Amino acid sequence: MINSRALLITVIFILFFALLVVKLVNIQIVRSDELKYYAQRQQTKLETIKAERGLIYDRNNLLLVYNRSDITFYLDLRMVSNDKKETVAEKFSSVFGKSKSHYLKLMDRKGRTIVLEKKAPSEKAILLKDFKITGLFSVEEPTRVYQYGSLASHVLGYVNNEFVGVNGVAKAFEDLLNGEDGRRLVERDAIGGIISVSDEETVPPVPGYNLILTIDKNYQSILEDELQKGLENFGGESAIGIIMDPNSGEILALANIADYDPNYYWKYPDYLRRNRSVTDTYEPGSTFKAFTLAALLDAGLVKESDLVFVENGKYKFRNTYIKDTHKNTYLTVAGVVKESSNIGIAKLVQKLNDDTYYKYLRGFGFGTYTSIPLPGESKGVLKKPNYWSGLSKVYMSFGYEISVTPLQLITAYSALINGGVLYEPRVVKRETDKNGSVVYESNAVAVRRVITENTSARLRKVLRGVVESGTGKLANLDFINIGGKTGTTQILVDGKYSKQKYNASFIGFFPAENPRLICLILVNSPKVSKYGGKVAAPIFKEVAAKIILSNKGKFLDRQLKQENSIKTKWVKTETKQNKIIITPVGNDINNFVDSENNYSGLMPDLRGRTVKDALVTLNLLGLKYDINGSGVVTYQSINPGTLIQINEVVEINCSETSIKGVNIY
Repeated sequence: MINSRALLITVIFILFFALLVVKLVNIQIVRSDELKYYAQRQQTKLETIKAERGLIYDRNNLLLVYNRSDITFYLDLRMVSNDKKETVAEKFSSVFGKSKSHYLKLMDRKGRTIVLEKKAPSEKAILLKDFKITGLFSVEEPTRVYQYGSLASHVLGYVNNEFVGVNGVAKAFEDLLNGEDGRRLVERDAIGGIISVSDEETVPPVPGYNLILTIDKNYQSILEDELQKGLENFGGESAIGIIMDPNSGEILALANIADYDPNYYWKYPDYLRRNRSVTDTYEPGSTFKAFTLAALLDAGLVKESDLVFVENGKYKFRNTYIKDTHKNTYLTVAGVVKESSNIGIAKLVQKLNDDTYYKYLRGFGFGTYTSIPLPGESKGVLKKPNYWSGLSKVYMSFGYEISVTPLQLITAYSALINGGVLYEPRVVKRETDKNGSVVYESNAVAVRRVITENTSARLRKVLRGVVESGTGKLANLDFINIGGKTGTTQILVDGKYSKQKYNASFIGFFPAENPRLICLILVNSPKVSKYGGKVAAPIFKEVAAKIILSNKGKFLDRQLKQENSIKTKWVKTETKQNKIIITPVGNDINNFVDSENNYSGLMPDLRGRTVKDALVTLNLLGLKYDINGSGVVTYQSINPGTLIQINEVVEINCSETSIKGVNIY
């Protein structure tokens, strides 16, 4: 009995040992390569090293967009017990301020791996550095940060969840900004910790290039603020503004209001994320009259002084009536544009044959792309002459039966006033590598000459008259000459022109004699008034004034140097209180400006100067003022040469008679 039991135990032991040997042979010899392959696949992984996306700056090297390294925390539910889930929930709740039940609910589901926290800030994530739980692991994920929120959002665009650029320069320059990803071979332990990294298999990433835009952050802020105020003051569904250098095609500011914040792009509808200044078209209305006049002047068919009979405000052409807002009998050609006469321009355009008119409009870039490097650009509509009806040319002369984008219109206007050359619009000034070395510098691209310099100069004078005494008077500024044109158009709704919805627009430039900036303002469906001269022109005025005064005379110096030829002598005197005063004698504002266009802190002598010149000086010095009368300055409450402070109030008395006894040197 005992022997048989011992024999049974021995047999069982031998069989168990034999099975163990067979299993070991199978693992270590027969399936050795196969199991080694699976082990390596589980423990080692070829990971992508994301390249750092290029930074974006404004034209003055002010950082607009940068990257931030955030941390995403994952939990493998197969590797964590219920009691560990409690521990995880408590810890994450204490770090991120969310309830414990929030995390327990996340973990109470089927599946392998869940996300506990998506893109947690590094300052929070570092608090979990020493928190080790089997199945909990983290991955670095870059976040694109837009420093100023919605500022210039339609130019900048955004990156989606896959870190791919969408809209704006983010999409247009995706390949440059994105760089080239690297890779590394990583061996991890059972809980996801890194054991080793293979140097031989590591390929470092190549950072993307940085972009320096043509956008000026200061101009952009002013434009967006004033568009927003304009919508509040005049009502309206939306507004668009563009500021450009007419002599190079550089876009200095571009805004669509309402806009969106690229940091939280998913919260906004597609309409607000679309760059409507580039993608949407509209009929430009009376702003288009300047192009009709340009063709007439350039072709030598009219002179500014020619008289046009404008029918007292109502004109029957074929089977339709053309009406003017103002009832006039005769207007000069310049007056037709100044008073924005539809009848006058409709009569004048008939002097142009169809092909010539089309050639000029096509030359200004209508009906084609501007080639701006921003996605979604529309080319608008300019029908060929063989598709025109008997009314087409007349309607086109004052901005109907043609559609343009705001960008097209301001680009064409730049050619109208800059001497006659059409430039491609630009948003990128240069590209640099990670070390700041310039790899590409953009230059002005002249597309073609459209009109002669002489024609352009004549148009500037006509457009100056529009602002000085025509429909654009509300855009006028006392301290600089403004030129421009108003526009008012009915909006097509369901195929018919609405009597309630209008586009109110204004395009202005300054200084009028030598344009250095041009600005388009377009307000969709204003409520207070429908006219561009009443809605868009005042918005332009505020934008222009703030830009000029924020630049300490940058746009004033050329104009004022032409207007003032008197040089100043500085005389050192002493008062009875032994206070030394440096007194300027003479009237040239440029004597208060150094080589950097910075104004001194001394009160100039304004006596004998016009109110216009006095306002220039006071605004640039940051002084507040109380002006009585008109004409020339006869009295100032702060003596010339006295040290002044910003926001100090000065009282100015003026008279229509000039001061006698002024010393001129």
